[in-house]
Amino acid sequence: MPTHKSCVKRLRQEKRRNAQNHYVKMTIKSLSKKMHSDISMEEKEALLTEVYSKLDKAAKKHVIHKRTASRRKARLAAYFNKIKNEDVKENKTVKKAVKKTVKKTEPKKVEKIEKEEK
Repeated sequence: MPTHKSCVKRLRQEKRRNAQNHYVKMTIKSLSKKMHSDISMEEKEALLTEVYSKLDKAAKKHVIHKRTASRRKARLAAYFNKIKNEDVKENKTVKKAVKKTVKKTEPKKVEKIEKEEK
C-alpha cells in the first residue's frame, strides 16, 4: 500500500480509470460479437455505425490505440460487406429459381385449365 497522499490519490484514480476503460473495452467486444450473430441486415447496418462510433471514441480517449480501432473497423466492414454480398447472391438465386419454376409450371396450368373448360 502506498504511504504518501499523492500515491494514495493516484491509486484511486487508476482504479476508476481502469474500471471505465474495462467497461468501454467490454462494450466494444460485446457489440462486435453481436455483429457476428444471427440478426437482420438492417440491424447489422445500424450496429456497424454504433461500433464505429464506440471505437473512434475509445481511440480518441486513448483507451485503445488508434491503429487498433482502425484495424477492427476494417475487419468489421469486410465481414459486413461479405455477408451483404452473400445475401444479395442468395436473393438473386432464389429469384432465378422462382422464375424458372414459374415458367415451367405456367404452360401446364394453362393446358389444365383449357382441358377443364372443354
